[in-house]
Amino acid sequence: MASGEPTAPQGKGSTAARVTPSRERPPVTVPPGLRNTAVVGASLLVIAAAIYLVVIVLVRLAPLTLAVVAALLMAALIGPVSSGLRRLGTPPWLAALAGILVLLGAIALPFTLITNRVVNEWSSLRRQTEEGLDRVRQWLLEGPLSVSERQINSTVDGLIRTLREALPDPVGGATAAAQGATSALLALVLLFFLLKDGEKMARWALSQLPRRHRGWVAVAAVEGWRTLVAYIRGTFLVAVIDGVGIGLALVIIGVPLALPLGLLTFIAAFIPIVGATVAGAVAVLVALVSNGLGDALLTLGAVLLVQQAEGNLLQPVIQGRSLRLHPAVILIAVTAGTLLGGIAGAVVAVPVTAITYRVTMSLRALKPEDNGPPSPPPDTEPMPAAGGPKPPE
Repeated sequence: MASGEPTAPQGKGSTAARVTPSRERPPVTVPPGLRNTAVVGASLLVIAAAIYLVVIVLVRLAPLTLAVVAALLMAALIGPVSSGLRRLGTPPWLAALAGILVLLGAIALPFTLITNRVVNEWSSLRRQTEEGLDRVRQWLLEGPLSVSERQINSTVDGLIRTLREALPDPVGGATAAAQGATSALLALVLLFFLLKDGEKMARWALSQLPRRHRGWVAVAAVEGWRTLVAYIRGTFLVAVIDGVGIGLALVIIGVPLALPLGLLTFIAAFIPIVGATVAGAVAVLVALVSNGLGDALLTLGAVLLVQQAEGNLLQPVIQGRSLRLHPAVILIAVTAGTLLGGIAGAVVAVPVTAITYRVTMSLRALKPEDNGPPSPPPDTEPMPAAGGPKPPE
C-alpha cells in the first residue's frame, strides 16, 4: 500500500468501519417546508390535470353527459312518487312509468295553458307593446337624458343586428335540435331504469370495486345522493314559491303576461342568483313597456321583496344551512358552468359544487375503522331495494 494512501483503523470490525471518501460528504437535506410545498404543489397539478381531462371528455360527450345529469336530477325530484307507488304494491316498471308520466304532465300542463293564453291575447299584447315602446321613445327624446333620434335608431339597429348574429344558422339550428331531442329521449330512458332499478345498479357497481375501497365509495355515493336530493327538492319548492309569488304580484299590479313571467321565474330559480336577476329584469321591462314607469317600480319592489324572502327565509328553512354555499362560490360555479355547458352547465354547476363539498367533508370525517360499507338510508334513494346483488361485507 502506498505511504500516502489513507488507511482504515485496524482491529475488530475494521471492515465495517472502513468508509469511502464519497460517504464522508455531508448529506444534502431538503428543508421540510420546501419538501411539503413541493409535494402539495405536485398533487395539485395532478388533480388539476385529472379534472381538466374529465371536463374535456364530458364536454366532448355533451349530449350523453346532459342526458345522464338530467336523468339523475329528475330521479332525485320524482323518486318519492315511484317509491310511494311501489310501497302500495305497484310493479316496479309500472311505478317508474307512472313517475315519468307525472313529470311529463307537470311540464306540459303549464306550458299548454300559457301558450293558449298568449295566443288568445296576442293582438292586445302587440298593441300594448307598441304603445309602451312609443312612450319609452318619447320619454327618451323629451326627458332629462336628451337622447337624439339618430342615437335611438342606431341603438335599435345595433340590437337587431346582435340578435340576428346570435341566432344559429338553419343547419346549426337543426343539428342542435336533433342533439337536444336525442338527449331528452336518452334522459327519459335512463330515468326509467334509475327509478326501476336504481339501488340494484348502485349495489352492482359497488360490488365491482376492490374490497378495501368499497366503504369509502359507498359513503361518498350515499352522501352525494343525499345532497343532490336535498338540493333539487329544496330548489324545486323554492322555485314554485318564487314563481307563484311573482305571478300573483304581476296579476295584482296588472302587468300583461303575468303567467308566462311567473313560469320564467320558476325556471330561472334553478340558476341561483343569476336566474332570479334575469327573470326580475324581464318582468320589470315588460311592466315598463306595457304599463309605464309607475307599474315598473311596483314590479321592481315586488321582485326585490320575493327575492329577499327567498334568500333570508325560504332557503335556510327548506334547504338547511348545510347546503348553502357562499355567494362568491355560487357565482364562480355558475360562470364556469355557463362557459363549459351553456344554460345546462349553469343549471348543474351549483349542485355539482354542493355535492363535491359535502362528499369531501364526509370523507374527511371518516375514521379508519369506519371503512365498512354503510347501509344506504331509505329516504335518499330513487327506489327501495328491488333485489339484486348485495355488496360484499
